[in-house]
Amino acid sequence: MIILQDRKFIKTPFDSELELEQVVVDNYEYIFGPTSIYLPKALIKTGDGTGTIPDGFAIDLASRKWYLVEAELLHHNVWGHIAPQIAKQVIASLQAISKKTIEDLAVDLYQSDETTREKFAEQKIKEIDVRKMLGEILNKEPIIGLPIDAISGDLKEWARTLKYSVKLWAITKYVDFDNKYSIAYEFPEEFKPVLDTEEEDKEEKTGELTRYEVLISDLIESGLLESGQKLIMEYRPRHGNKKKYEAEILEDGSLKVLGQVYTSPSFAALAGIQNAGSHRKTVNGWTSWKTENGDYLADIRERFLNNKKAEEGKTV
Repeated sequence: MIILQDRKFIKTPFDSELELEQVVVDNYEYIFGPTSIYLPKALIKTGDGTGTIPDGFAIDLASRKWYLVEAELLHHNVWGHIAPQIAKQVIASLQAISKKTIEDLAVDLYQSDETTREKFAEQKIKEIDVRKMLGEILNKEPIIGLPIDAISGDLKEWARTLKYSVKLWAITKYVDFDNKYSIAYEFPEEFKPVLDTEEEDKEEKTGELTRYEVLISDLIESGLLESGQKLIMEYRPRHGNKKKYEAEILEDGSLKVLGQVYTSPSFAALAGIQNAGSHRKTVNGWTSWKTENGDYLADIRERFLNNKKAEEGKTV
């Protein structure tokens, strides 16, 4: 339950899979990240010509990865519905003609949507290189992206058996107890999936922490950052002037920006870019904030993980 003043929002099932699908379409950046683009449903076919329609396709321009997206409700049986459906979609997505279909959808979006063009520009992908870059991304194996209302043990075990990487995100619906038309949806913090088989596999093989598990408080405890230290972010919206923002690292790892405290570096960064006049809804705070020496939080996080790995190697 979520309490907002005298209002109570109670956890409620989705009305249908279509509702969940639309919530994902409207809020895809909170799942696949701020440098992602989302492509609509399209018919793709297996080598024998069997057609299938995934709920969408997502491409993360920063990581150069792409997702085969299927929004699901857990009451659909894992073995009788989800597993065979995903198997057919993966096989179809690997066909050259299917990749061409997805590439064309992405190019059409690039040509028609200014926000999409901005994302390509931010990643320094020139217009002349758009198709080439998309082709390189789509030639990689897809990640199976499953936004779902709840995650069962069987679903996790099935995901772990697959050759392809799987990410599961839990999306929760809440409805105002006194007003069924007032609805809220809960999304993961910092785009964190409940299960990421690629990261999980790395962790099992090496014993390393995953990036999702690292907090700013961990960086403070390790001595890589200090309480009271200043972080800097510079941002210039497409039609505005560059502004510089300063965040103070608090003792618990929160960031204080523009008089407000944020536990997430991404929301701290979002406060800044929206203050600068941007209409963006998401931003990666780990690649936005840097120390006065020019070290980005993401780089410091990598240093922390490498130090942990070295320490664990010495104890073996």
